[in-house]
Amino acid sequence: MSVPAAIRETTATPETQTRPRTWLRAVQAYIALTKPRIIELLLITTLPAMILAARGWPGWRLVLATLIGGYLAAGGAGAINCYIDRDIDSLMARTRKRPLVTGAVTPRRALIFGIVLGVLAFIEMALFVNVLSAALSIAAFAFYVFVYTLLLKRSTPQNIVIGGAAGAMPPVIGWAAVTGHLSWAALVMFAIIFIWTPPHFWALALRFKDDYERAHVPMLPVVRGEGVTLRQILLYTALLVICSLLLLPTGTVGVTYGVVAVLLGGAFLWKAWRLEHSPGPRAAMTLFRFSTTYLALLFIAMAADQALRGLAGRL
Repeated sequence: MSVPAAIRETTATPETQTRPRTWLRAVQAYIALTKPRIIELLLITTLPAMILAARGWPGWRLVLATLIGGYLAAGGAGAINCYIDRDIDSLMARTRKRPLVTGAVTPRRALIFGIVLGVLAFIEMALFVNVLSAALSIAAFAFYVFVYTLLLKRSTPQNIVIGGAAGAMPPVIGWAAVTGHLSWAALVMFAIIFIWTPPHFWALALRFKDDYERAHVPMLPVVRGEGVTLRQILLYTALLVICSLLLLPTGTVGVTYGVVAVLLGGAFLWKAWRLEHSPGPRAAMTLFRFSTTYLALLFIAMAADQALRGLAGRL
C-alpha cells in the first residue's frame, strides 16, 4: 500500500529542516569567533581615515576591498585569540558562551580558520588595495596574536595599554589604502585610538574584575586596585581629549570636527570624573558604553567635516 504524498512530505520535513539549522548554527559560531562587535568599531575608524586621505569619497571598489580585508585580518586574529584563551574564557562569565567554550567549534578548526583568514586578508589587500596596507594589516594581526595575546595579556597590567596598538591600526591602514604612504594625520588617528583603549577597556575590567581575578589575568583593577584604575582612566581620558585636538594642525579637519571633539571630550571627561567619585559596576559600564559611542562619533565627525568642507568648496 503506497503512502499518500502529503504524509510523505510531512514525515520528511523534520529531517530536511535539521540540516539547514545545523549549518546555520555552524556559520553563526564561526562568525562569533571573529568578534564582530569589536570589528564593527574597527571598520568605523577605517572609513573616515580613507575619506580624509582622499579629501572626499575614495570610491566604492577601494572602500569595499579595504573593509573586507580589514574584517578578514581582525576576524582571523580574533579567532586565534579565542583558540589561545579558551582555558580562561571558560572561567569568565563574560566569555563563557564563546564557541570554543560551548564546543560549537573545535580548537583545531578555530586555529585553522583564524590562520586562513589572516592569509586571505594579506592576499586580498595586496591584490585589490596595495602592498603597504596588506603589510600593515598582517602586522596588526601578528601584534594582536603574538604580542598582546601570547606575551602581554597574562603577564602585565600594561597588557591593554601596549596591546592597544593592534586596535589602533585601522585608520593607518585606511590612509595607506588611499595614498600608498603614511602621514602625520594617520599617526594622530592611531594615537587617538591607542590612548582611548585603556579607559575604554579598564571600565569594562572594573565591571568584570572578579572574572579576571578568577582567570588570573592581571588587569589593572585586579593588580593595582579600583582607586588606581579610576585615576588612570581619568588621566588617559584627559590625554585623549588633547590628542583628539592634535588632528587640527594637520589641516585634514576643520572647525566642525574641532567643535565635536571638544564637546565629546568634555562629556567623556565628565563621565570619567563621575566614575572616580561615584564608582560602581553600573557606572563603569555606563562609561564603557559611552566610550564606544565617543570613538564612533569622533571618527564620523572627521568624515562629516570633510564632506562639509567639500560642499563649501563647490559653492
